[in-house]
Amino acid sequence: MTEYILAKYNYWIYVVLMMIGLYAMMGKRNLVKKLIGMNIFQTSIILLFVSTGVKKGGATVPILMHAGHEHGAQLIQVSDYLNPLPHVLMLTAIVVSIATTGVALATLILIYKRYHTLEEDEILAIRRESRAYKTPRILNPTD
Repeated sequence: MTEYILAKYNYWIYVVLMMIGLYAMMGKRNLVKKLIGMNIFQTSIILLFVSTGVKKGGATVPILMHAGHEHGAQLIQVSDYLNPLPHVLMLTAIVVSIATTGVALATLILIYKRYHTLEEDEILAIRRESRAYKTPRILNPTD
C-alpha cells in the first residue's frame, strides 16, 4: 500500500495544491488573495489532467501515415500512442484561466477605485453603511 501511495506522489501534490487554493478562496478576506487561490486551484487541476495523459515506455503522438488506400493495411498498437485529448483540453483551460484572471484583475481595479480597499469585510461594511442612509422612495397614492 505504501509503495502505491509513493508511486502516485504527483497526484498527492496536486491534491495539496487544490486544498491550498480552496483554502485561499474560502478562508482569506483579501480579494487579491482569493484570486491567487483561484489560480492555484486552476493550475492544480490542469496539472492533474495533463499527468493523466502521460504514458511510460516511449509512447508517441498518434500521427498515422497510410501508404495506400486499403483499409486495414496496417494494424496499430493502441498502447504505443498517447491520448492527445487531455492535453488539448488543458490548452483550452489555460486560455480560459488567463482570460478569467485578466477580467478579475480589471474588476479588482474598479473595486479598489470605488471602495479604496480590497478587503471583503470592509467593502461589505461600506455597502451596508451606504444602504442605511438611503431614504426609501415614497409612493404616490395614485401609483
